[in-house]
Amino acid sequence: MLRRSKATCGLQMPERAQKAERAHVEGEGWPTPESSIGHRLPDLLLPNLRVVFVGTAAGKRSAELGHYYAGHGNRFWRTLHEVRLTPRRFKPAEFRDLLALGIGLTDMSKLGAGMDRQIARHEFNRDRLVETIRCYRPRAIAFNGKKAASIWLGRKRTEAMSYGRQPPALPDFPDVFVLPSTSGAARSSWSIAPWHALAVWLDRPQGFTSTNR
Repeated sequence: MLRRSKATCGLQMPERAQKAERAHVEGEGWPTPESSIGHRLPDLLLPNLRVVFVGTAAGKRSAELGHYYAGHGNRFWRTLHEVRLTPRRFKPAEFRDLLALGIGLTDMSKLGAGMDRQIARHEFNRDRLVETIRCYRPRAIAFNGKKAASIWLGRKRTEAMSYGRQPPALPDFPDVFVLPSTSGAARSSWSIAPWHALAVWLDRPQGFTSTNR
């Protein structure tokens, strides 16, 4: 279990959570974290979410529209529905509604956009992700693809990396999952099984180790 910090993210966590809930109830929508200013896509985060999905960077269409996973060939929204993490298939423009289901979104690179190979190495910020996740304390984070996970783990090669729940990498950090990329460019390596395993794990009070690797 993660330790609770009394003052993180620029505000005390109870105060931030209360402000977010109040804004949503009053019809203002979920607020954008102050740390997302200037990003291609704003972080979609609140304290104590069930899971935060971590991509590599915004795709070109996502950056243009300001919506996560907006590419025509991306399986993300269909997959969330198929594994029953959402009650229906959301549209990319509805990404903020995921917070009500305990789901958050962010990327390894918040400044770059396009295909993975088009993102400059210096635009990936591992320390920012670690600080952000420790700040908001989700139950788990799940990398949407081995590329994002390899950057976070500091690995140059992804071939030996397993899908599913990973061994602990950092102290005071949530469980980490690596999932097949939903990008249309990665369709040759697609499998929904690790996504199903994550959904089942999230529904259990005690997590289990996925065998779909």
